[in-house]
Amino acid sequence: MKAGLVSVSFRSNTPFEIIGAAARSGLSAIEWGSDVHAPCGNSEKLKEIALLQKNAGLECSSYGTYFRIGVTPIGELPLYLTAAEILGTGVLRVWCGDKPSSEYGYDERMKIFEAARCAAETAKAAGMTLCTEFHHHTFTDEALAVKELLEAVDLPSLKTYWQPNQYRTAEENLLTAQILAPFTENVHRENRFPLSHDKAYWNKYFSELKAAHFALLEFMPDDNIESLAAESEALRELIR
Repeated sequence: MKAGLVSVSFRSNTPFEIIGAAARSGLSAIEWGSDVHAPCGNSEKLKEIALLQKNAGLECSSYGTYFRIGVTPIGELPLYLTAAEILGTGVLRVWCGDKPSSEYGYDERMKIFEAARCAAETAKAAGMTLCTEFHHHTFTDEALAVKELLEAVDLPSLKTYWQPNQYRTAEENLLTAQILAPFTENVHRENRFPLSHDKAYWNKYFSELKAAHFALLEFMPDDNIESLAAESEALRELIR
């Protein structure tokens, strides 16, 4: 597992500044967000980012999109796939649905499964992988809902991210990690507490998720890019 950074952690900083900070902090990769830093329709900017990260010895772990399965028209997905290719990654983070899984009736579930299957087939044709955000207020808010979706689609081009839920106990989060470990591409941490505060729990999480490819920092305790070095050191120590 390699250590990386989600660029949305520093929306007010430029890609050049983020790349420099990541390289100085000993990170291996960056997930670029499509909302500010790497818009999918701006090929020149995407190429510039790809060159900057290559020169800094970094790779693009993934492309963090705001494509939402079952909501965003499927015709927009190729734009994101092309952008990911320019950035040098075959993995895209996507969202799924626009309400909690518990609020989906049978017919709605079937529609979201079909939309996910169509998106996964589109990604597969491009040689890429979509990973759903494991997040509240989406269909993929519970481990069993994610598992149900992925098993219904049954394509290797659809996987998931995993992150601990700040509203759940560590024991509950560990259970979700165990359930989703076979389907997890990347792990990320969306929390504004120092990573060292959760060290014991993260050792357990990583022991379950050791097959994931990247562990990504998302947001700093103080939102300051200067804090990246300390958080990166803590993350590298954990994944070692």
